[in-house]
Amino acid sequence: MRVYVAGHRGMVGSAILRRLAADGVETITRSHAELDLTDQSAVASFMQAERPDVVILAAAKVGGIHANNTYPADFIYENLMIEANVIHQAFRAGVERLLFLGSSCIYPREAPQPMAEGALLTGPLEPTNEPYAIAKIAGIKLCESYNRQYGTDYRSVMPTNLYGPGDNFHPENSHVIPAMLRRFHEAVRYGKDEVVVWGSGTPRREFLHVDDMAEASLFIMDLNAATYGANTQPMLSHINVGTGEDVSIAELATLLAEVTGFRGRIVFDRTKPDGAPRKLMDVSRLAAMGCRAGIRLRDGLADTYQWFLETSEFRT
Repeated sequence: MRVYVAGHRGMVGSAILRRLAADGVETITRSHAELDLTDQSAVASFMQAERPDVVILAAAKVGGIHANNTYPADFIYENLMIEANVIHQAFRAGVERLLFLGSSCIYPREAPQPMAEGALLTGPLEPTNEPYAIAKIAGIKLCESYNRQYGTDYRSVMPTNLYGPGDNFHPENSHVIPAMLRRFHEAVRYGKDEVVVWGSGTPRREFLHVDDMAEASLFIMDLNAATYGANTQPMLSHINVGTGEDVSIAELATLLAEVTGFRGRIVFDRTKPDGAPRKLMDVSRLAAMGCRAGIRLRDGLADTYQWFLETSEFRT
C-alpha cells in the first residue's frame, strides 16, 4: 500500500507521516515547492503519475483569530482549491480511500455543547473564522458527494484544537497554545514580570495532542465500512476527534506558566476578541469504536515546550 500524505510538513501531516513510518508503510510526499496543491493541472499530473492507494489530505492554510480576521479571502480560496483539486484528482486517478482532515470550527457558534456530528449546518458560524469554516464544510461535502455518486470510501475527521511538535509559533498568525507558549517563554527569557493574554480568559477550549490525532486518523482510516458507518442512511459524513474535556483560556495560561517557569502576572486584554464562548467536541461516537486520546494536557504542553526549545531560535 502506498499512501500520499498531503501537507506532510505541517504539524498534523508530519505526525501522521511519523506514525506511518513506524508501521513500515510506503509514503509519497511533495513539498509546496514541488507541488502547489492550488494548481489543478499540477495536481492532476501528480495523481496520474503516482496513483497512490490511499490519500490523507492534511494540507491546509491555517491560523489563529488574528490571521483569520486579516486574511479571510486567502483562507477560503486556498483551502477550497486544495480540497477540490486533491479530492477530484484522487478520484480521477482511481483512489478509492481518502481521509480528509477538517476542523471543529465547522460547527455553529452557538451549537449545543458538547458539539455532536449532527450539529453541522444547524446555525450561524463563528464570524472570526467563517471563511475557513465554510471551506472545511465544503471539504466534508465533497467527500460525501463522491461517496454518494461514485461509491468511493472518502472519510472526514473533525479534530478539536490541535497542538504539539511541528506547530507554528509565529507571534501573530499562530493558534492559541503556540502563541501563548512563545509569549510566556520570552517573558521568562527577558525577565518580564507580566504576560498579556488576548481576550477575557473565560472562553473554554478543548486541546488534543497531534500524536493522538495521528493515531485517531489512522484508526478511522482502517475501520471497516460497517464499523465506520459508511453504509448507513443518511450516510455518515464525518467523525469528531478530541478528548471530550475542555479548559478555560485562563486555566490554559496557568498551565503554560507552570510549564515554562513563568512566575509573574497574567493580564487579560479584554479589547481583543474571545471567539466562540465554548468549543467542546462530542467524541462519544469515536470512543464507542474503541479509540480515545491518551496524552494529558499538561504532559502534552511539556512535550511541546521541549520541542520548541530544541528547534527554535529562541532557545534559553
